[in-house]
Amino acid sequence: MYDYHHLVHVKEQSTSRKTLWISLGLTLFFTVVEIIGGIVSNSLALLSDSAHMISDVIALGLSMFAIYLATRPPNARYTFGYLRFEIIASFLNGLALCLISLGIFVEGVRRFLHPEPIDFKLMLIIACIGFVVNLVLTLVLSHSAHEEENLGVKSALWHFIGDLLSSLGVIVSAVIIYFTGIQWVDPLISMVIGTIIFIGGVKIIKESYFILMESVPDQFDLDEIRHAIAEVEGVEDVHEMHLWAISTGHYSLTAHVFIDDKIQPFCIILAINETLQSKYGIHHSTIQMEHANIHPHGEYGREFLKNRELHSHS
Repeated sequence: MYDYHHLVHVKEQSTSRKTLWISLGLTLFFTVVEIIGGIVSNSLALLSDSAHMISDVIALGLSMFAIYLATRPPNARYTFGYLRFEIIASFLNGLALCLISLGIFVEGVRRFLHPEPIDFKLMLIIACIGFVVNLVLTLVLSHSAHEEENLGVKSALWHFIGDLLSSLGVIVSAVIIYFTGIQWVDPLISMVIGTIIFIGGVKIIKESYFILMESVPDQFDLDEIRHAIAEVEGVEDVHEMHLWAISTGHYSLTAHVFIDDKIQPFCIILAINETLQSKYGIHHSTIQMEHANIHPHGEYGREFLKNRELHSHS
């Protein structure tokens, strides 16, 4: 390795990798079946669901690639390793879902205006098979998501929950068409499926966007952490603090602190790191020790020195 890292910035996720391989194989197989069935039966609901399944294949492939990259160590160019690709893959996946859902809506409107005959028997058989396949995949991914934290697996799980509902929708559509002969139920169900896909896509984009923008992860309260650091003996002020996620489960924090020069700074750093690890599970932190009389901080530094002097005289 070109440099020393006390954290290796890699993820070894054997459970997620195995789960994604199983999911990818089953999804790829059923996608082919559903495309053929949708074309033969002329069911838009089936074709829209197969479009979602294609996006699942792409999403699973990207997640597999992200897991592979996550095992590669950091280097002179990528000092945080390749963990962030998991988030990039999830963002692209969510964007693809939104685009697919818009296409389904457009085709659904066209089918409303120009209804087409449907082979409901074939549509029903394939939908039932799809329901079983998606139920199995949902259970498998749900188990994996509870064992290992991975946004790619979480996004795939959300997809298959949507697929499960989609398959159920196609079954309902086929039954209604059988008993009533109302053909426009098929495009209606497909538009409902499109809505489910769009909601899932927006959710994934939102979650990955926050990580890419290096926002503070939801589970952390920045003011609370600032207060906890300030409680460490020797720390007089905490400022210029940043907290962000490199990837799911990998968090980094940087902060500047004014310290009491009568206390050994190495002891202060050790105490801060211990606080961050034990209270918040943050193992990657960079703390800069400063003295307000030496390091210029403009009005902020002058105000701090003024308050400290007033406090010492009181």
